[in-house]
Amino acid sequence: MINDPENLLDGLTEPQRDAAAHVDGPALVLAGPGSGKTRVITRRVAWLLHQGIPAWQVLALTFTNKAAGEMRERIDALLPSTMTNRRGLFVATFHAFCARQMRTHAQLVGLDSGFSIYDTSDQRSAMKEALSTSNLDSGNWTPASMLSAVSKAKNDLKTAEVYEEEAGDFYTRAVARAYKAYARILKRNNAVDFDDLLLLTAELVRTNESVRTELQSRFRYVLIDEYQDTNHAQFVIADGIANAHGNLFVVGDPDQSIYGWRGADVANILEFEGKYPGTRIIALGRNFRSTGHIVAAADALIRNNRRRKHKDLHTELGEGEQVRIIRCQDERHEAEQIALAIRSASNEGIDYRSMAILYRVNALSRVLEDSLRGAGIPYVIARGTAFFARREIKDALSYLRALANPLDDVALARIVNVPARKIGAKTLKAIGRHAMHQDMSLFDALLDVNRVEGIGPRAKRSVEIFTQTIARWQAQLENGHLAQLAGFVAQVITESGLEAMHLGTGDEDGQERVANLNELVNAAAEFEMPDEELDGVPEESSDAPVPIIDSAPAAGLTEALRGFLESVALVSDQDAIDESRGAVTLMTLHAAKGLEYDFIAMAGLEEGMLPHARSQEGEQELEEERRLCFVGMTRAKRQLVMTMAASRAVRGQRNRTVPSSFLSEIPDEHVALERLDGSGGFDEGLSIVYDSEFVDESHDEDGSGFGSRFPAGTVVRHPQFGIGTVRSISPRGTVSSAKVAFHGIGTKTLILEYARLEIVHG
Repeated sequence: MINDPENLLDGLTEPQRDAAAHVDGPALVLAGPGSGKTRVITRRVAWLLHQGIPAWQVLALTFTNKAAGEMRERIDALLPSTMTNRRGLFVATFHAFCARQMRTHAQLVGLDSGFSIYDTSDQRSAMKEALSTSNLDSGNWTPASMLSAVSKAKNDLKTAEVYEEEAGDFYTRAVARAYKAYARILKRNNAVDFDDLLLLTAELVRTNESVRTELQSRFRYVLIDEYQDTNHAQFVIADGIANAHGNLFVVGDPDQSIYGWRGADVANILEFEGKYPGTRIIALGRNFRSTGHIVAAADALIRNNRRRKHKDLHTELGEGEQVRIIRCQDERHEAEQIALAIRSASNEGIDYRSMAILYRVNALSRVLEDSLRGAGIPYVIARGTAFFARREIKDALSYLRALANPLDDVALARIVNVPARKIGAKTLKAIGRHAMHQDMSLFDALLDVNRVEGIGPRAKRSVEIFTQTIARWQAQLENGHLAQLAGFVAQVITESGLEAMHLGTGDEDGQERVANLNELVNAAAEFEMPDEELDGVPEESSDAPVPIIDSAPAAGLTEALRGFLESVALVSDQDAIDESRGAVTLMTLHAAKGLEYDFIAMAGLEEGMLPHARSQEGEQELEEERRLCFVGMTRAKRQLVMTMAASRAVRGQRNRTVPSSFLSEIPDEHVALERLDGSGGFDEGLSIVYDSEFVDESHDEDGSGFGSRFPAGTVVRHPQFGIGTVRSISPRGTVSSAKVAFHGIGTKTLILEYARLEIVHG
């Protein structure tokens, strides 16, 4: 802990000191990769408190539980235990902050405070029902595509009613029908999805003066980490709270904005100073993570983007090793080369736990896994919330959710016959039909089973036993307290029959599932309710706002269970990544953001892979792909290997590939090039790494390349977009791109080498 506030700035660079000591007014900290932004944020919070600002007036928001937890720990370590104004600091993820507001103000948004938070599989179940009730064929309208469209609408703060009013064509009208039905199902089940947490909070902040004033009075200093990842709803929330006092301090990097596909709006950070006049801009360009060649290579790549705020990236860690770029024969050869590079790095003293393999799409992991297993290299795959997505865990959590929120039909439907208790699909369908006709919840229909037609006496008796068990557990919930949470979870797992069901299989898989259920009990034992000492506004503060919006609820068992379920529901992708494991980590480039490893291998550096085929849609999409490549490169501290395959199997067909144009944007002096596909020697520059067949077609000087085949004005046919007219041709690294205006669709930017364009004659 630090007693002298001046010591808080010790060891910081000058830009870091400027940022950490900033107090009043808007500030934008442009934090490059590895520039110590978490250190700046935590020092700045501690600095505010040392200036006498009460901790309960400070709100710090980020995007992962992991980041929020690290911030809390670091801040706590910086503050003397005797400091009188340290109570009430609120450091959380955006979704956790919004969930807290929804619990407090549930009635204002038409919810009961015991609402469920639906995860991806719950949303899919609800959307399947919505499509069915809307008479939309799931073969044409998949739950995934509809949920994506609804998510985008919610991030744009469009309710189902608003979206329906704006729907003007066949597609949007279909989405509107599904959206309305989906919203009705959530409301009936007293449930929200992740996007609702943001949407409903944003609506409260924007339209409810009492709530807005309450938040503005409480939080007079707002800090936001990873600001480049905020969407419109998050902007509205932050702006609504901070615009009363202007003390909005944001940290981020436009060059690391890689979540546009799920609603993040890079314009929030690019246009920040325009929205907040008088903004102080502080650039953190010194990289404390990576060696010189890695930093310079990544910097050269990202300079090709136009939509960015430039900052000079540099490091004082020495030049280090050049970036290895390896051209392989095919995907198996590529995987073998990566395994060899990992083995070599291990021999040089780098632990497996300090290594990672990154790829653009999960499909690339299969061959990589085969190669690692063959080489005897231990590995783990980061697949998001894998533990909580396991069937046995989902079953147990569904029991708990049904107890915490009896209106949660999705949870009830999952477990009413798990384990099997003679309540089959026919019985459940009849009960569901009764619930719909009587306009009641599924649980109320189960209680009313004696009035349900078409159900035999044995099934009715099974339903009665089930509802009696639920009622007994609910009575225990009402009379229990936090200390009983783990025991209660264990009791439900045992008395529900889940434990016996898996033990009864007598095999290793059943034993593993029981072990997972035991781990869920451990998670409940470790769960802590928000501590009033840390999260509540001190009662003695004469200027404290009333009511206290985030004071801890009474630690009854019901509240404890709801809090536990909320903490589970808000687990993010990166929270599942265990960097302490003695194994190489495999993950997507998106999952790697915020992490760092001594050794990084990036696989699949090919056109259509990285950049992904989505980059054909336009320049903004291509720039986001370049940012994704930049993020991957800057995860590496000491060694960076980038690989590509000359051919790759896709759906059983072997196709030649075009090397990623991003590779040609890395200066030769930072690269050690290895051609292992037979295309040439090792001593030539990167600029001629590509196969002669591609060089001849795209860059020969006599006008016979791809660009010359499709001059402006050429009418072409695309297999997906139909008929269009070429508007312009331009080089893109070692390939060519064309802007094509398609009839009824608009203008698309396509890579000619793999766009499969056909000239329409006559």
